[in-house]
Amino acid sequence: MSGLNIPHDPNLIVGIETADDAGVYRLSETLALVQTVDFFTPIVDDPFDYGRIAALNSINDVWAMGGTPVTALAVTCFPKKGLDFSILGEIMRGGLQVLTENGVALVGGHSVDNQQIMFGYAVTGTIDPRRVIANRGARLGDALILTKPVGTGVVSTGIKFGRAGEEATRASLETMLLAGREAARLMSEAGASAATDVTGFALLGHAWELARASEVSLEIDSSSVPLIPGALELAAAGMLTSGDKSNRRYVGEDVALADEIPPALASLLFDPQTAGGLLISVAPERAPELLARLRERYRDAAIIGRVVERGTHLIRVS
Repeated sequence: MSGLNIPHDPNLIVGIETADDAGVYRLSETLALVQTVDFFTPIVDDPFDYGRIAALNSINDVWAMGGTPVTALAVTCFPKKGLDFSILGEIMRGGLQVLTENGVALVGGHSVDNQQIMFGYAVTGTIDPRRVIANRGARLGDALILTKPVGTGVVSTGIKFGRAGEEATRASLETMLLAGREAARLMSEAGASAATDVTGFALLGHAWELARASEVSLEIDSSSVPLIPGALELAAAGMLTSGDKSNRRYVGEDVALADEIPPALASLLFDPQTAGGLLISVAPERAPELLARLRERYRDAAIIGRVVERGTHLIRVS
């Protein structure tokens, strides 16, 4: 959409300019809409789990803005011939379970006849326009907290090639099915400066978007980044997605990795995530308490870095 001449709308609080997780449109002084859409190909074998993951992956974008998801429209591609429609039924049943658990009403959807299965949701939420947590508000000195471990991409690849063990498979599924609702509530209460949902552009891609939007530089300690058990070994074995290369190209020379970082660990920092955690920028004096509260629900949450400089958008990874 970068080539489009989109007219200015004063009520569009968050648009496409900063590659944020969702758009925010003001309806009144106290009410705004939060809107997002996401769908993707299957990353697990079980259709019910696929539906659950797809629902959380979509809803998480609203939570990442500090919003409350309200309604969802299902979006799917599914072949008319060759596959039993009961599979689609299980996908949608899984998604509906997650929507219902989180108070999101399914209001309809759209399907397309296509050989490649894809599924997800367009989600609408609400928020007070004065309390939006965008990716452009990070402040000098802020601590950076990541709520979930990374590695879902390489584990999914490992599953596809029969290389992922039971522990890695189970841990990856648990990570993807861990809702971001509580993290959103806690970061809002802590007065987070900025936040973003870590998904397809990987930890470093989304961190770079946050840095660019906020016009700050970041330092990230790679040894502090939580990893899904078994993901490092799968990355070392070459179980990488195509996103490893494309995400490196995306950030270009704005991300500098220290020479001593092992290649497998570097790959996990560029690994595309599905239903990943929140990367939260918060004042350093509030970070310890926020982390402690997050760990009651997100046991792998960790402080992984800090905001170090204004006026640039570089990321240094040690």
